Amino acid sequence: MCGIFAYLNYNLNRERRYILQVLFNGLRRLEYRGYDSAGISIDNDFSFSRDPSTSQSSSNLSLSPPPLVFRQEGNIESLVKSVYQEVAATELNLEESFSTHAGIAHTRWATHGEPAPRNSHPHTSGSGNDFLVVHNGVITNYKVLKETLVRHGFTFESETDTEVIPKLAKFVFDRANEEGDQAVSFSEVVLEVMRHLEGAYALIFKSRHYPNELIACKRGSPLLLGVKELNEDVCNGSAFHDAKFLSKNGNPKELFLSSDANALIEHTKKVLVIEDGEVVHLKEGGVSILKFNNDKGRNASSLSRPASVQRALSILEMEVEQINKGKYEHYMQKEIHEQPESLKTTMRGRLIRGGSCKAKTVLLGGLKDHLKTIRRSRRIVFIGCGTSYNAALAARPIVEELSGVPVTMEIASDLLDRQGPIYREDTAVFVSQSGETADTLLALEYALENGALCVGITNTVGSIIARNTHCGVHINAGCEIGVASTKAYTSQIAVMAMLALAIGGDTISNQERREAIIDGLFDLPNKIREVLKLDQEMKDLAKLLIAEQSLLVFGRGYNYATALEGALKVKEVALMHSEGILAGEMKHGPLALVDENLPIVVIATRDSCFSKQQSVIQQLHARKGRLIVMCSKGDTASVCPGGACRVIEVPQVEDCLQPVVNIVPLQLLAYHLTVIRGYNVDQPRNLAKSVTTQ
Repeated sequence: MCGIFAYLNYNLNRERRYILQVLFNGLRRLEYRGYDSAGISIDNDFSFSRDPSTSQSSSNLSLSPPPLVFRQEGNIESLVKSVYQEVAATELNLEESFSTHAGIAHTRWATHGEPAPRNSHPHTSGSGNDFLVVHNGVITNYKVLKETLVRHGFTFESETDTEVIPKLAKFVFDRANEEGDQAVSFSEVVLEVMRHLEGAYALIFKSRHYPNELIACKRGSPLLLGVKELNEDVCNGSAFHDAKFLSKNGNPKELFLSSDANALIEHTKKVLVIEDGEVVHLKEGGVSILKFNNDKGRNASSLSRPASVQRALSILEMEVEQINKGKYEHYMQKEIHEQPESLKTTMRGRLIRGGSCKAKTVLLGGLKDHLKTIRRSRRIVFIGCGTSYNAALAARPIVEELSGVPVTMEIASDLLDRQGPIYREDTAVFVSQSGETADTLLALEYALENGALCVGITNTVGSIIARNTHCGVHINAGCEIGVASTKAYTSQIAVMAMLALAIGGDTISNQERREAIIDGLFDLPNKIREVLKLDQEMKDLAKLLIAEQSLLVFGRGYNYATALEGALKVKEVALMHSEGILAGEMKHGPLALVDENLPIVVIATRDSCFSKQQSVIQQLHARKGRLIVMCSKGDTASVCPGGACRVIEVPQVEDCLQPVVNIVPLQLLAYHLTVIRGYNVDQPRNLAKSVTTQ
């Protein structure tokens, strides 16, 4: 939900102005994760330097000046403006150069406490800023920790869960220095803090007691390390172990920490995905990785150093162009229009047309070793939240049809609330764009505990769901920055259609049906290009709906999910009440809402439910409903006799793929409605892209 970022330059002169720009740009790349407040911390004075011959204890050296902390309510630009205003008022020298410097930054989506400077990060241990922390996640036991720290004389200024962390760090540091003869290291302090924390978190620590050092750790929430050496040959393909990696060669380098790759790609492609329980210490240009062991810590009588870990850098497979808007005004607009290409990328190498003698088929490498187990499953359970749930709902009928296995749907949070039964004979499919959705992750843990085969469908390579499931498929839709998901939704449906084909691949009776779907998948990008030509038509429709307060969307069969997702898009970004309704339930309550003023979208493209939707349209028309009907090309006369309603014609494809085509006009409608109403389409009110809290 929040975005955290850090930048450390080692043996490389950087002016304070440049450091600020790197931190601000990092936050801009992460702003979709939260944008109600933001903050940064940088060093106050470059003149302090440590004598390498002295120990790490702060008692053996003069303490560095308190780091500067800037926090501001509002988006990143509000923070930038306030920082430069404060800099001007205090005459802080922006041209001051640092050969080594560590800065941290945070953009917030409020969970504990309203958006306000006092609740913004970085949070501090007290007036001297001895310890500073930026945090993504939720500390569930913060109230108990807060009560304990208050009893020890600490005072709190925020309502957040995060503020206990730097204060706990100071408490641990002070107590260790009072009781012990030996100096306590930064990593020992952080490890002791971790032993007291419960919940999900990604943390970056900065301390004036350990100048020019940073420590990052995580449990549940995502965090990456980026490495850029000016001598690029040194770390190509390198593994690193403890402080021996990048530590003694003295080469100038830049190290970055970020919630995701978007903020790293413009600096480096060399990254390390930090694992749960790892403590990454950046010091003197080196990187050491320790593995946190909570049980060991509870049994130990004093602060102890756990075993170090050896890890290898990986290379990001993305380009800077993917995270830029290009010719478009907004990310959502760009991502809607990218769908022909994103779908092509999703299917590339996975669809096999075969030859004159060979059947058309699907190859999903991440699943091939588990297909027999899935086919023998007692049932398939799709688990997701929001748009990902809707995508699974759209795919459910074809999975049932081709696999012959019963398919059930679960909203992740509801499954956890009910503790619904999951059996060893089940296949649980977890659908998440980010791969880090908190409720879905907890549902995954629950399913693993119950022995189910767990399959992940995500858009993020190396995400927690991708790593913790037994097998899975990456949708390869490309980077999605707009908070309202668009291209990930259509790629998810395409992947789950291919999943259905793979599961049912050994059934002769439905071979003709499978081949028709594969042909439809090959042609799908062209159909999306065709439907994108409705852009101006959707903009004109949005102008007619600008003053409306509500919108109903009726669908059934494959397009019940389209109704839910279309309504979700409108409410997410246009801030208009909208409701997706199963058309078969119309007479059981929703019909009472119908009058000549309420706009109603009915999805009536050609499939097995077409005649039933015609009947729904007639009933709504009889009650003077204000109808907007989506139909297949050439069906206007069939769905709207006498021209009594507005019609949106879309290309016809295989019924199970029709939701991919049908959602695009509704995405365009939501986009234009939002822009015309003057709202921020990429950063809708109260929402964030990656929901990492329950």
